[in-house]
Amino acid sequence: MVRDGDLVAIFNNIHRVMKAEKILKERGVSFLLIPAPRALKSDCGLALRYIQGDRKMIEEILHESGLAPEEIYRKSGEEFIKVEDSGD
Repeated sequence: MVRDGDLVAIFNNIHRVMKAEKILKERGVSFLLIPAPRALKSDCGLALRYIQGDRKMIEEILHESGLAPEEIYRKSGEEFIKVEDSGD
């Protein structure tokens, strides 16, 4: 479900991830709402998956909407590496 190099945004509750999904869909952005990978702690059980090429646009939309993710990870092999600043 999550390919190598994909980014996974984790939110602290289901309401925030659902609002983020709605806003991104309205903007026509390419992403997937997925079950949060077991390797990642997620209080709501859902996450957003997107590609590196869309990262800046997606994260700007989420920040502008007051829906910044709690954490963002990049899939690298079998691991998820936490990323900090947009564009890592």
